[in-house]
Amino acid sequence: MHLPRSPRRRSAAWAAAAITAAAVLIGPAPAFAQSDTTTSSTAEVDPSVLDTVGKGKESTFFVVLKKQADLSAAKGERTHAAKAKSAFAALRAKAKSSQQPLQSFLDKEKVGYQSFWIANALKVTGDERLVEDLAKRADVASIVKEHHYALDATESRVSDAAGDSDPVTPEWGVKDIKADQVWDQYDDRGEGIVIANVDSGVQYDHPALKANYRGNNGDGSFTHDYNWYDPTGQCPTSAPCDNNGHGTHTMGTMVGAGGVGVAPGAKWIAAKGCESSSCSDSSLLAAGQWILAPTDHTGQNPRPDLAPDIVNNSWGGGDTTFYQDIVQAWNAAGIFEAFASGNDGDGVTCSTGHAPGSQAPAYGVGAYDVNGKIADFSGFGPSRLDGSMKPNISAPGVNVRSTWPGNTYRAISGTSMATPHVAGAVALLWSSAPSLIGNIDATRALLNEGARNVDDTHCGGTADANNVWGEGKLDIFASVDKAPHTAAVVTGKVTDKATGSALGGISVKATGSASTRTVTTSADGSYRLTLPAGTYDFALSGYGYANGSASGVTVTTGEQATENFTLNAVAPHAVSGTVLDVTGKPLAKATVQVAGTPVAAVTTDTSGRFTLPKVAEGSYTLTATPAAPVLCNGVYSSALAVDGDETLTARLPARSDAAGNSCTPGTYSWIGGTSKVALSGDEDAKTIALPFPVKLYGVPYSSASVTTNGLINFLEPRLGDYDNTALPSANKPNGTVAPFWDDLILDKKSSVQTATTGTSGNRKFAVVWNNAALAGNTSSRMTFEAVFDEATGAVTFQYQSVPGGGVSATVGIENQAGTDALQYSFNEPVLKNQSAIRIAQGTK
Repeated sequence: MHLPRSPRRRSAAWAAAAITAAAVLIGPAPAFAQSDTTTSSTAEVDPSVLDTVGKGKESTFFVVLKKQADLSAAKGERTHAAKAKSAFAALRAKAKSSQQPLQSFLDKEKVGYQSFWIANALKVTGDERLVEDLAKRADVASIVKEHHYALDATESRVSDAAGDSDPVTPEWGVKDIKADQVWDQYDDRGEGIVIANVDSGVQYDHPALKANYRGNNGDGSFTHDYNWYDPTGQCPTSAPCDNNGHGTHTMGTMVGAGGVGVAPGAKWIAAKGCESSSCSDSSLLAAGQWILAPTDHTGQNPRPDLAPDIVNNSWGGGDTTFYQDIVQAWNAAGIFEAFASGNDGDGVTCSTGHAPGSQAPAYGVGAYDVNGKIADFSGFGPSRLDGSMKPNISAPGVNVRSTWPGNTYRAISGTSMATPHVAGAVALLWSSAPSLIGNIDATRALLNEGARNVDDTHCGGTADANNVWGEGKLDIFASVDKAPHTAAVVTGKVTDKATGSALGGISVKATGSASTRTVTTSADGSYRLTLPAGTYDFALSGYGYANGSASGVTVTTGEQATENFTLNAVAPHAVSGTVLDVTGKPLAKATVQVAGTPVAAVTTDTSGRFTLPKVAEGSYTLTATPAAPVLCNGVYSSALAVDGDETLTARLPARSDAAGNSCTPGTYSWIGGTSKVALSGDEDAKTIALPFPVKLYGVPYSSASVTTNGLINFLEPRLGDYDNTALPSANKPNGTVAPFWDDLILDKKSSVQTATTGTSGNRKFAVVWNNAALAGNTSSRMTFEAVFDEATGAVTFQYQSVPGGGVSATVGIENQAGTDALQYSFNEPVLKNQSAIRIAQGTK
């Protein structure tokens, strides 16, 4: 069982906080405070946090700081990319500076945390004393319990006999909002716009979605970095997945081909902010950050310049969310957001909408059916949180047919189905009128102005704008009609110079002072770009062809310009070489591939050799990935310039975690124990003093808890940790060093000892498990140790005798929040007698 921190007597300030929190709905800190000055006061505390810790239990909650970034500079930037970069920089800088004192406090208290910069909050798990201490801090605005939000749990799934057939004409909702008229009369299908969703994921290779996935390289290969993110960890690979269906459905309504999507010419990316049928605050915050600054699949190397233009959010519920901070950050970055108003309506009762869609910063969407009647489940306003008119607008949301995992289609209902109609509509508007891109206020005004009014004032408002329909029924054709038509339209065709054949999948990028837009040629080689008047440089690229370009192309308002291009095919060449492991030895069964090309991956032979027979001339990235078990082998990734036959040696780097900790095979040099630790039995833990400060993920510690189960825990004494898990894991224990985490027993033949060697500044401290027995097989005994190095900060795991090689053990280190880890192995028989593993501390 967990040994909690000793409780203290509640203070008067604590009692006042409890009364305040119980009397009001807990809201967020102001999203954009004008001053960084803080005053000593008691933070608002979510009543559910008080209730949990008051019963002697721990609670997981978010500590929201008072200081918020000033995003006015971002709002003043001209282009979407510049807005996103400015917002990202301001948010991260403010979070870094303002969170540092709180992080130092938590480190001192041995409390793990996960930091978020987009809402300036830290996720923490703690007890009554910790909540009391945090509530008294002058830099803390509120303490909010972690919530989970439903993916339209009350939606009705409609029986559809033709549900699995490919649609061939626009769906009723697409026609009702007049998107098909925009296609026909403006020749606009959302080209050049990028849409995202925060949802349950997407089947990226669904026939109606595959072609316009931004990660589709157009040559049969895919690049998922910066185009897909899964903070939930639910997808089995780095490729997009959808374990619910909801996200695939909403994405289809936005951009699906064949008549299901409003903007089938737009590109899409996605973040899986929902574990399955619900979405946790943790995943939603991580997804929200990724939308503003997409990263690679590890969550590193953010690129705000690759942020989407639009993001759909078909989820909600509960009224204590601080997600409105994210909404305002997105808007400052020039990202238009749409939120479902919720499905808790009954067709009569007012104020049934839910956050975030019911909060003033969000653009909330209600739902109606094919007969033009408001859905009885659609959430009405006014907002119970801030009294604002909600929803903002309404769209088709009953019996909406769209894409579904398994290459099928399904018709379902909910405000979740209405919201992507609005997101797709904005793509049409921005594609037709690119001067609006990133201008959130003007875009909302045009949507509102174009909407068809519906007079229903029983929840307040007017015939033009009320709390049942908002501004009315979405009419994107009317909004596009009213938009500033200052763009020029550039069309053209890209062909093979030698054969004249059309080239599909070629990227056409136009860069000017006011706008940068990218589209991909269709199968017939054609493309279409709408651009604000100005001068542009065109750049064309595609696998198998030399890059093409055109400089100084000037277009004027209303001009219909034509720019055709011919590209030269390039010759293919062989790429061969040898893959070496982290120690420099040939590595068999490694997968070698050239990213972003249709060239099939190959595996190395027993000598580590490989050959890729035909790689077209050009510049690429070559990767070499070790086969399982990967141990200390990282992934090799390096630039590859092909201008003839190429031969290379790819030595894998040391594998590392997000914090930069890395592992390599070490030099075995056993240190025998000299001082016995008072541990015995099946489940026992003992806190020991360390002879010198030991750092784990940048936090120094002067003591640690040693357990019978092969763990060193830096946060707290820990019992009941016999069930080892893969790392990282949000479940306790966290903040651990695991030389051999398994269900072990210390009997009369066993012991745990420590030893210190060397002189001050160059000491080594060893924790040694001697003859520890497996709980299920006491004849199998392990002798191993963890050695901490004062001079380098490294920790080395050494194995004198490990029968079974660790087949049921976890080996590695984990950070204090359970969000990052360097795992060497999990239930794999990979440890050898008289071997060592050295883990070097990172600098991130």
